[in-house]
Amino acid sequence: QVQLVESGGGLVQPGGSLTLSCAASGFTFRQFAMSWYRQAPGKERELVTRITSAGGSISYADSVKGRFTGSRENAKNTVHLQMNSLKPEDTAVYYCNAHGDYYPFYDYWGQGTQVTVSS
Repeated sequence: QVQLVESGGGLVQPGGSLTLSCAASGFTFRQFAMSWYRQAPGKERELVTRITSAGGSISYADSVKGRFTGSRENAKNTVHLQMNSLKPEDTAVYYCNAHGDYYPFYDYWGQGTQVTVSS
């Protein structure tokens, strides 16, 4: 059974930091690119960061460059998102995504974790 379980969300003041984690199981983690997406109320889901299966390439949305850092630990089937200098506009539900490197390119989603940036 495939599972992606996010953790680490919560309420933080502007300028603060949070680290999200996603624990994966039920599939061959090292053969999947891992991404973090977010969706704010009334907005479309957007890609925050994408990490290739071996971790050799990490890309970021322009809105988070220099503030967020994505990482993965293939030995632990875990992916992280370190978020610094948080802004109110970072408030959203954050989702972990796994996308297979090989056919049939399975796509898996976590249930999401709420991040609220507010004073």
